[in-house]
Amino acid sequence: MQRLCFALLLLPVFSIAQDGFLRGADLSYVNEMEDCGAMFSSGGEPEDPYLLFAEAGCAIVRLRLWHTPSWYDTLNAGQRYSDFEDVCRSAERAREAGMQILLDFHLSDFWADPGRQWIPAAWAPVADDLPVLQDSLYNYIYSTLTAMHERGLLPEMVQVGNETNRGILLPQAVNDAGWVLDWDRNGPLFQSGLQAVTDVEAATGQNIRTALHIAGPTNAHWLMEGFANHGVTDFDIIGLSYYWQWHMPATIGQTGSIIGSLRETYPDKEVMIFETGYPWTLDYADAASNILTTAHPDYAPLSPQAQKQWMLDLEASVRANGGSGLFYWEPAWVSTDCYTPWGQGSHKENATFFDFDGEVLDNGGMDWLGAAPTSVEEASPRERLSVQMRYLGNRTLSVEVPPGISDSLTCQIFSIDGKGVASHALQPGENQLRLAALPAGQYVALVQSGQAVCLTRLIQLP
Repeated sequence: MQRLCFALLLLPVFSIAQDGFLRGADLSYVNEMEDCGAMFSSGGEPEDPYLLFAEAGCAIVRLRLWHTPSWYDTLNAGQRYSDFEDVCRSAERAREAGMQILLDFHLSDFWADPGRQWIPAAWAPVADDLPVLQDSLYNYIYSTLTAMHERGLLPEMVQVGNETNRGILLPQAVNDAGWVLDWDRNGPLFQSGLQAVTDVEAATGQNIRTALHIAGPTNAHWLMEGFANHGVTDFDIIGLSYYWQWHMPATIGQTGSIIGSLRETYPDKEVMIFETGYPWTLDYADAASNILTTAHPDYAPLSPQAQKQWMLDLEASVRANGGSGLFYWEPAWVSTDCYTPWGQGSHKENATFFDFDGEVLDNGGMDWLGAAPTSVEEASPRERLSVQMRYLGNRTLSVEVPPGISDSLTCQIFSIDGKGVASHALQPGENQLRLAALPAGQYVALVQSGQAVCLTRLIQLP
């Protein structure tokens, strides 16, 4: 049988020492949850959550930073969170617990994600003046990191933007009008942000690893090509978000295959999963709708053990393909009487590492942090498959498969936010795939053999 693509490869040049792999958690919500009355416990005994995570094996804490989250002023007691002072409070707790820090610049006053990259209100007047906006971004990142350094809290890692599939710092009207990705604007902005970190390194004499963050593993290659083609190359880490609910049918194995391909294409870059999550129940503890409600068939029924196994298996795939870190998003966002902009309580209490009373789940995600790495059998090197893909117009995609291929091939179509929307079986020769049923927009076409990803391409449907 002819071997195709690359999947679950252990390549010596990409090997990561076992103790060098980072297991991390985003604990941005902890201060707020405690102020709202949350109690965290293990074995029935109250625990400081930062110490709890550190003792469990968490090596690094991810913390989001909003520019001016004034929307908090009308919520609960009016206390702001994930602003500079709150981040410093969290960073100090992480330091005291012996953990590293990944600072996540959202570059917005509100949540930044694939669908929303609203520019901070303070910078809105200069949104169309690129040089001034670059200067504002540079000074903001430089001054923030310098101030943290003065407090002894300079992070070990910094990501410039959060899930920046559509760019950063967009006027709200532009963002909300539909998909946009202006590389002539995007490239210089990212370069300015990364340069600010480089200059802080020079000024402080301390190393800071920089990262770009992409949502959906299927989006990684075309976005990385865009960054490279527009001069954005001076960074260290490719960070990915991967959730089954939002990125299905991309599997853990396919995600690992994409990581391996990224490591091969960009050997000077590390690759990490910056966000993932998996629910342990479909029950709820409050009136806030939960955002993770879908079970993968291989990790069902939902349970704490299924949550732990998801993390173990995902880590095994990341490690086997040369990735160097895995973070869980908001494992301590438990339910309280406080409000979010969308309801009372937590939108993820069913996917934390705690039960509804704040007790660490028995055999759940927290146990992943201290577990021995799951061994993965080393795969044999596989030949590349020479697949050609062309968009012919008239909503027809041509995929040319070489003759003599006995493995089963498919072409999956993903929306720009990473969700699978169509799948087509492929045969040797030319395959003309009709995409008439899909709405207008940009999509990612992915050719795969089993779990091995062979080729991804961005296509535009009128």
